[in-house]
Amino acid sequence: MAYLAFRCKPAPVTTRARIASWIAARLRRGEARLAKALAQSRHEQQHQAALLAQVEEIALIGSTETLLATGETTLSAGLCRLFGEAPSADPVPAQWLWDRVPDEERQLVKFVRESVQTDEPFEFQHRIVRRDGGIRTVLHRGRIELGPDGTPLRLHATLQDITSRCEAERALDDLAHADRTTGLPNRHALLNRLGEATFAAQRDGRPLGLLVIGVDQFGLTHESLGHAASDQLLRGVTQRLLHVAPGAGTFAYIGGGEFALLMELADAGEAAAQGMARTLIDGVAGPIQAGGTEIFVTAAIGVALWPADAGGPDELVDNACASARQARQLGTHRVCFYTPEANARAALRLANEAGLRHAIDRDELYLCYQPQVDLATGRMIGLEALLRWQDGTRGNISPAEFIPLAESTGLIIPIGEWVLRTACRDIVRWQAEGLQPLRITMNLSMMQLQLPDIVERIQAVLEETGVDPQRLGIEVTESMLIEQVDHVAKTLSRLKALGIEISLDDFGTGYSNLGYLNKLPIDVLKIDRSFVHDVTAPTQDVSITRALINMAHGLGMKVMAEGVENEGQLALLVASHCNQIQGYFFSRPVRADAIAQMLREDKRLPEHLLVRQSRQRTLLVVDDEDNIIASLRRLLRRDGYHIITANSGAQGLQRLAEHEVDVILSDQRMPGMTGVEFLRRAKELYPHTVRMTLSGYTELQSITDAINEGAVYKFLTKPWDDERLREHVNEAFRHKEMADENRQLGARLQSANDELATVNQRLQRLMERQREQIRRDEQRLLSAHELLEGIPTPVIGFDVEGVVAYLNADAHELFPLSDSPLGRNAAEALSPELAHVWRSGDGVHVRVQLGERHYQAVCRPIGDHPHRRGKLMVLTPHGPGPWVH
Repeated sequence: MAYLAFRCKPAPVTTRARIASWIAARLRRGEARLAKALAQSRHEQQHQAALLAQVEEIALIGSTETLLATGETTLSAGLCRLFGEAPSADPVPAQWLWDRVPDEERQLVKFVRESVQTDEPFEFQHRIVRRDGGIRTVLHRGRIELGPDGTPLRLHATLQDITSRCEAERALDDLAHADRTTGLPNRHALLNRLGEATFAAQRDGRPLGLLVIGVDQFGLTHESLGHAASDQLLRGVTQRLLHVAPGAGTFAYIGGGEFALLMELADAGEAAAQGMARTLIDGVAGPIQAGGTEIFVTAAIGVALWPADAGGPDELVDNACASARQARQLGTHRVCFYTPEANARAALRLANEAGLRHAIDRDELYLCYQPQVDLATGRMIGLEALLRWQDGTRGNISPAEFIPLAESTGLIIPIGEWVLRTACRDIVRWQAEGLQPLRITMNLSMMQLQLPDIVERIQAVLEETGVDPQRLGIEVTESMLIEQVDHVAKTLSRLKALGIEISLDDFGTGYSNLGYLNKLPIDVLKIDRSFVHDVTAPTQDVSITRALINMAHGLGMKVMAEGVENEGQLALLVASHCNQIQGYFFSRPVRADAIAQMLREDKRLPEHLLVRQSRQRTLLVVDDEDNIIASLRRLLRRDGYHIITANSGAQGLQRLAEHEVDVILSDQRMPGMTGVEFLRRAKELYPHTVRMTLSGYTELQSITDAINEGAVYKFLTKPWDDERLREHVNEAFRHKEMADENRQLGARLQSANDELATVNQRLQRLMERQREQIRRDEQRLLSAHELLEGIPTPVIGFDVEGVVAYLNADAHELFPLSDSPLGRNAAEALSPELAHVWRSGDGVHVRVQLGERHYQAVCRPIGDHPHRRGKLMVLTPHGPGPWVH
């Protein structure tokens, strides 16, 4: 083995000094770098600590670290803030935290702490007490740290203030169980309360009563006045319920305008529930202001008892609601207790309501039309639209079932609009086929009539379909006139002013004041079928029918008879001068296609059944002596009169009811009733007849009085001169015919005046609409002018001839006053660049330069082709750049 050895020569002193200096410098640089690193580390630690403190403050969170061996606990600054304490770095004993847990929470905290598994995180909520005494809810999370040998060393925990979140959750829970409009518990909360109440009642053996209060006006208010008004109505009813029955039980609002009251009952439960129901009905009734309208509130109440009527909360609520619906069907202010039959009816009603709500979308509704016939011509002059419903599963549903349902649920509003629109489309289709134009009449319910915008709704459909308003008729029933006659009269007057015919249906069946007929703009009086008799009917029945017809004619109305089913009824109506009929005798209600076929075939009544314009002169001879009647018949028959006879005044009145008589020739002395008494009665019932007395006894005073009061036209004596008597009778007929002609002329003149007044009203409304349109156009034009003037960029307008018609304020500044382009052709007045933009007018943005300023110009036409009204150019300031041509 060889060794290599070196011998180093000691370094000179100067070299050692340099080496020492170099080492010292390196040490100083290392110390500096170390100091810098330490400073940076401290800075990062401070930053992280500050960040942690900010996070704790923002998240309302704090942390603790507890040495399990000693119980010493270190608190973070966030935890100190959470407890309202000043931050401190000194540890505190474990008891410090325990003292800040409320007494009622300590058992929970102890249970969770003792059940924690080693090295497994835990989480729970509890409350703490702050230094100022405030109570906060915290989310407590923690985990135990184990040593290398598995021994528990430390407990790390965080506490986060979740008080606001818990309050929000409680508020949400309250909202989920309370109605926002009324503030009362909702249906869900009521069911929870019912569950608790039934349990307690079963334990104590006490019955419960659930009263459901249905507000009659809610549906109409919601449909016609909107959500805000219906909410006002509900709040007003809520205040009344709470005021009239404080402490009666638990009130709730279960939706659809229905409130509920859950109350404990004594042994006589039904009587107590009945008494409370009457109290609530009386307390709710009265006017409430909603949506700027005074609504008179009424209610009906359904009652279900537990445990007699239901086995659980849901069933109790359903049964009470079914009883409430039954009460509302029976009318206002009604109280109904639950019965199984009511539930069955309610189930059927719900099925009908559910089906009816989808009937329009499913195309299950359709219209039938029943012809209305004029008795002068025998031809169809109109149709009554009748709604029908064919359910997809149950077949045809009777209108008697679904029409009242539609009215009570408010569905009559959309269904009524569907009927109107469908009828108008049928009118348009028939007109397009060149068929005879007819007027379609449809019923208007009280709910529709109460809509504040019903006239505008009808007018909008007429304008949408292009139907002349004179092709539409509206029917209202007599029962509608019992209440709100002024509102009804105003609405019907507005409809009639449009040209719509107004009919009063079912006349004679209600209890309305006949004085209302003078207030209402009725064109046609429809006599109910119960007053339509045939020639075999008793005299008093016929007299009532004829009196109704005469009354209507006296008020200037036409008369239509419904339910005409046989020729005998038709003959009596023709004799009584009824104007129109409707019924199975002419046609049952049929679909639109069948109506079109009737129009093509020109179906009409047989001519021999019609009113004849030139009918035979009719003479009634009344005398108790048969030989006198026979003599007069032989004498006057040669003049071509239709002669009918009677042997007494009573029989004469019966003949007048059966025949249309022109002249009456009556004896004076007759058993039971004198001639003057008979003629006075005839004048009252048939004032247009000409009445003469023929007598051999001169009772001057009674006859003179009768002549003076107009009951007797002439007094003739027995024995008579044949020729003079024939002349007197002929003169009486001429007098009657002249009076009839004068009345007809007067009626035609009145009709012409009415029609002229209607035309003038329509022209006036048209002029008012045109003036309103002009005013709106002027307002829009002024607004547009102000808008263009205010635009902070040049705007130039051109008319259809290319003449510069408008410059806004910024555009004026582009041109000198002496060279303004206004009124000049654009091609001559504008620069070539602007003229190029004007010619294109295609909306393309083009860069132009005017003087030293650059603009982005765009020109577009005003209006759509072929109704263009010129062009408009806008110049937007723009910086210099590449040019686009």
